[in-house]
Amino acid sequence: MRTPEEFDEIRPYDPEELPAVFEELIADPEFRAATEQVLPEVPYEVACNRLRRCRTNLEVQQTFFYPLLHGIVGKCSDGLVLENSQSVDKSVPHTFITNHRDIVMDSAFLSISLLDNGFGNTMEIAIGDNLLIRPWIKKLVRVDKAFIVQRSVSLRQMLASSTRLSRYMHYAIATKHENIWIAQREGRAKDSNDRTQDSILKMMAMGGEGSTIDRLKQLNLVPTALSYEYDPCDYLKAQEFQQKRDIEGFKKSPKDDLVNMQTGIFGYKGRICFRMAGPLNDWLGTLPADMPKTELFTAVASHIDKEIHRNYKLYAGNYVAADLLRGTQEFAAHYTSEEKARFEAYLENRLEKVTLPNPDTAFLRERLLTMYANPVFNYMAAHQK
Repeated sequence: MRTPEEFDEIRPYDPEELPAVFEELIADPEFRAATEQVLPEVPYEVACNRLRRCRTNLEVQQTFFYPLLHGIVGKCSDGLVLENSQSVDKSVPHTFITNHRDIVMDSAFLSISLLDNGFGNTMEIAIGDNLLIRPWIKKLVRVDKAFIVQRSVSLRQMLASSTRLSRYMHYAIATKHENIWIAQREGRAKDSNDRTQDSILKMMAMGGEGSTIDRLKQLNLVPTALSYEYDPCDYLKAQEFQQKRDIEGFKKSPKDDLVNMQTGIFGYKGRICFRMAGPLNDWLGTLPADMPKTELFTAVASHIDKEIHRNYKLYAGNYVAADLLRGTQEFAAHYTSEEKARFEAYLENRLEKVTLPNPDTAFLRERLLTMYANPVFNYMAAHQK
């Protein structure tokens, strides 16, 4: 089945296109260098022949990315779990909307978790074009079932781009029967204060048919909370906070994005937990049909936030950070003295990794503590409502 031409610029490759794209990748020296780095035990020609035998995007994922990602879980974490998946009908495609911590790994880990928990399929993944910094990367992510969010277009083009993106998401769910992953906001929440952007929901409601509520229902939204015990990029995020504070108009470079991606992939993560909050459609059905759009999007965003916040998996370090940040013992029952000492040692280690010429240690420490404490504060607020 060929995808309609209107989506050619943003969609994943169709299976019929894969053989030609494989040959383009295989001939690319940068792709070869990357492949030999991540698969050092596999001769390049052997890897190429395995790639050529794949007939679908899912086969590529199962042949290469599934074992590679489980290898990363084994080497760089203390385990990956998906909880509450029984609340979701696995025979129906869904849009999993999650909080966003890591550029690459959030969606990658959820994809293999779906396969490990009986979903039978992975997801098509929304990825910003700002991350597609090399031609071979853009080709590879489209092989890997990614569709492209065009962030580099002009303001004049943004409406048409968003409408097409929304139409594609509805097409992927309704016609291709693919799951979708999308973050609740553009870019990572670097302070871990996870909030859904109304603009994401407005984009989703541009496609589909019927009322705004109907259009959101058609995407089968499932809020899903993601919790890393440790964020490998935490010190890079803290460093960026100081750069933005001290340098007017500071923006990360493509090199910075590459460092963040590499650190996120290969850095230590501790325990990793996804927890599904359950489908949103029943709750959407309780909203007034004549609710003004502005109020509707605000209400939906707030509800998604609450569902994600109340489904966090909190670790000892989160509670330690909350108490250190506020100078209290409010959460002392949730950690031991050994766990507190371990987390404080971890903080010092992260601060030592900062490479700024003029590190503001007190500010950087506060930023790191805030990253780990905010999930606690949001979790407690969500359970009090």
